[in-house]
Amino acid sequence: MNLSTKQRSLGIIVLLAICLVYSNSMTNGFHFDDFHTVTDNPSIRSLRNVPHFFTNASTFSVLPANRTYRPFVSASLAWDYMLGRGYKLFWFHITTFILFLLQIALIAKFYYLLLDKVRDSVANRWIALVGAAWYGLHPAMAETVNYVIQRGDLYCTLGCVAALYIFARYKSLRRTGTYLVPLTFALLSKPPAIVFPVLLFLYVFFFEAVISRIKKSFLAIIPSLLLSALLIWLQWTMTPRSFSPSIISPWAYRLTQPFVWLRYISALFFPLQLNVDTDLAPFAHLNLRALAGLCLLIFLGLSIWFTSRRRIFYPISFGLCWFVLTQLPTSLYPLSEVENDHRMFFSFVGLILAVIWSIWLLLVHYLDLEHKVTNRLWLRRVVVATVCLVLTSYAFGVHVRNVVWKDEESLWYDDVVKSPHNGRGLMIYGLTQMNKGLYATALEYFERALLYSPNYPTLEINLGIVNGALADAGDQSRAREAERHFQRAISLAPNDDTAHAFYGRWLNLHSRSPEAITQLQNAVALNPQRIFQREVLVDAYNRTGDEVAARKTAQDMLSIAPDNVLATQTLAHPPTQDVSFWVNLSMMQFRQGHFSQSIASARHALKLNPNSAEAYNNIGAAYGAMHQWDDAISNEQNALRLQPNLQIARNNLSLYAREKGSSDSPESAIEYLETSLRLNREGKYEASIKAAQSAVRLNPGLAEGWNNIAAGQGALHHWNEAITAAERAIALKPDFQLAKNNLAWSLAQKRRERP
Repeated sequence: MNLSTKQRSLGIIVLLAICLVYSNSMTNGFHFDDFHTVTDNPSIRSLRNVPHFFTNASTFSVLPANRTYRPFVSASLAWDYMLGRGYKLFWFHITTFILFLLQIALIAKFYYLLLDKVRDSVANRWIALVGAAWYGLHPAMAETVNYVIQRGDLYCTLGCVAALYIFARYKSLRRTGTYLVPLTFALLSKPPAIVFPVLLFLYVFFFEAVISRIKKSFLAIIPSLLLSALLIWLQWTMTPRSFSPSIISPWAYRLTQPFVWLRYISALFFPLQLNVDTDLAPFAHLNLRALAGLCLLIFLGLSIWFTSRRRIFYPISFGLCWFVLTQLPTSLYPLSEVENDHRMFFSFVGLILAVIWSIWLLLVHYLDLEHKVTNRLWLRRVVVATVCLVLTSYAFGVHVRNVVWKDEESLWYDDVVKSPHNGRGLMIYGLTQMNKGLYATALEYFERALLYSPNYPTLEINLGIVNGALADAGDQSRAREAERHFQRAISLAPNDDTAHAFYGRWLNLHSRSPEAITQLQNAVALNPQRIFQREVLVDAYNRTGDEVAARKTAQDMLSIAPDNVLATQTLAHPPTQDVSFWVNLSMMQFRQGHFSQSIASARHALKLNPNSAEAYNNIGAAYGAMHQWDDAISNEQNALRLQPNLQIARNNLSLYAREKGSSDSPESAIEYLETSLRLNREGKYEASIKAAQSAVRLNPGLAEGWNNIAAGQGALHHWNEAITAAERAIALKPDFQLAKNNLAWSLAQKRRERP
């Protein structure tokens, strides 16, 4: 077997080894950003939307703040959905993995090409192959390969490596611009590909130009520079203004980045702390970790300068420059997290090149491995055995990370162990427990998350959900707590559709469908692309008997998601609610204290059966609870007219007649307060304010009344009035958390609206 045959065979073995270690990843689940870009995104469910991916960035995600322009990523997701005829995990993973194997093969060829330009040696092929194997078997790469939506990093890296390789290997094709094709693919997949012209400049400078190096390097990059500028301008133009990559202080974010680089470099050798969502917080000021990062920058700068002085060291200098350049886009442009393990994917191409060439030069210098001397053969065997052992250990690490990425529970358990101060990680792991019905365990994790993320709207939503579940399981004291958390989520993020949607779902499930409809309509208005709130809205309309609105909502759903089962069923078989349904619903609403809704449901029953004594009794009871004695008496009399032996109606009539005779006074402050709350929930803010004002006129010390005024004025964007009322409520009741929330929100909104 000649040398080239051995190398090809070893290359095939490396690729097969990568296939083997990733064999347990093909059915791993969707995670984190996959939900808003893949599983909840109706745009990827039809190949007919492929042209829209290139003209409308809102098709990338159902979350307005996360919509960016990555058309090739979305198009590939639509292709996977078509191949699997749905969300079949295998197809989403196999596409990524095949391209990953292609990238490994390209990296091996690219490394060999570069090494051959500085030193003609038989060993170069072996070194290139070892470097590619290290990259392919490194556990950090599993963070991208397993993460479906982060295939953007793969496309970006693959496109840039392919473009450089074609430029370097096929000089005859340069005039045709063939190398710009994979670059276009990279730039339309993820913005960090913008560094390609600089990488190309460095390649020409180090490996091709001999004289006038800067001039020749600059001339070589002009086509790619123009293309990159054009496509980044397109990226900026197409990205909606709703895109919000970060709320972190830019200064703190950038100060943290050199230390993050240090963590990435250490992960190349010891990838023990790989983590889906770090708890590393941005540095507010210069500290020891920030100084360590700055020392790394100095070390990298000196290393690049030193290795750029001799041709034999050029691969080291080029590799280190690659690492620095590919880290700059995510280091200078603040993102929502200071570090992500998938950001190593692009950078490790250069870093591994620098490291393996450094190691080889040291081995050659100190052990003289290139000479085929008998007394050196054992050293070569030791080196080969060591390389195999190291690669095997990394391969085992990949296998372990694949197991971690199996499902949400395994992934986020790993996260809370490694990042115990990460509020988001604690919350999401709590969600996995809530989905298993372990509500007490979920609540424990949510409350731990609250310590680290006290003003996190999504956490408030989940606290609302879990408290609601505990209330439904028997702990009725949790019902009020559930509603408080939903309302706080809305006060923290009034423009977040999910807060309104989940509050609406909770209201709908607790027989408060009219209130639910208001919240769900708000959610649809804030985010028309998300299907969840539309599905709940259909159910809410059906519960209130509004078949026309339910059908209209179903039709709107089909225009967004033509395969939606609920919408199809609603249009084909509209649900029918009989008299007993509305009577029982009315009774349930009465027991929950929602008297106006109880009356509305009972009247639905009367439309179906005008002779329903139970419906009239429910109406009378609701009016009686509101102290509207005439209406209460009239409806109880109707109930007895239809069913003279209905004892409950007889008892109610007697009670209301006595109450009417002994009560001619106006409504109490508490009754006005209850009316104000009801009107606020129905979105009738001006009427709610008037009712609350009546309450505080009767009882000026009623803190809840002043808080209702603050909530109503805030909803109308009357910030000064809202602030004054909230301050009055807090002065009367210093521990009134809801009033404090309303005050904080009004102050924040007032500052935001200042010119």
